[in-house]
Amino acid sequence: MPTTSGKCVSKRLGLLAGCWLALAVNGTRADLCADLPPPAATVQKLEARVATNLEFSVGGLTRLAAEIARPQHQVLGLTRGQAVVRYKLEIQRQLDPSGQWECASPRITLTYGFDPITVFVAREFPPGSCAYQEIHAHELRHLETYKAQVDKVEAEITQALQRRFAGPTPWRGPAGQAQEVLQRELDERWLPYVKLLLERGETDQARIDTPEEYARIAASCNGEIRQRLKP
Repeated sequence: MPTTSGKCVSKRLGLLAGCWLALAVNGTRADLCADLPPPAATVQKLEARVATNLEFSVGGLTRLAAEIARPQHQVLGLTRGQAVVRYKLEIQRQLDPSGQWECASPRITLTYGFDPITVFVAREFPPGSCAYQEIHAHELRHLETYKAQVDKVEAEITQALQRRFAGPTPWRGPAGQAQEVLQRELDERWLPYVKLLLERGETDQARIDTPEEYARIAASCNGEIRQRLKP
């Protein structure tokens, strides 16, 4: 009968506890993990699909942006990005002869970004008009800020993910637990964590929408915008 001996390591993140084991089979020590690749974690950025929407009126956009719009301001254009975080989890395993313990080598690929990103311009300002060009140019600054936030947090996400999940040797612990434990940790901690990093870019978005910028756009195009907004 195989026997096991080992020392339990501390529980990390409240989710994963494992025991590092030395396995003895017929009196000869054997490392079941030797043939497994080391755990790996990689990060991929989404290539955002960018759409333009000209269907909403100024009133419709103002209602759509009610949570972020400045009081008493009409919304002429709007840019919205959908934060997306997902992962792919693959695990290679080796089970010890007793069936109680296993070596597990996870490979995690986490993908994140904004997709889609939609640029809205109110239908009162048709493409080709000076007003449309001014409003659209302003919204493109928001678009670039979304993209910049994705680039900005890439290194932080990569380092944190690799520090947690990658390493030189496979994980060892009770048989059959690795998949459930890893999925729970990824769902409960890592997906919200990356989404929070993406949402921090809202501070940079707000810096674009200054009173001075609103006044500049309103006064542009020889009063065309004010003229189109008259009842």
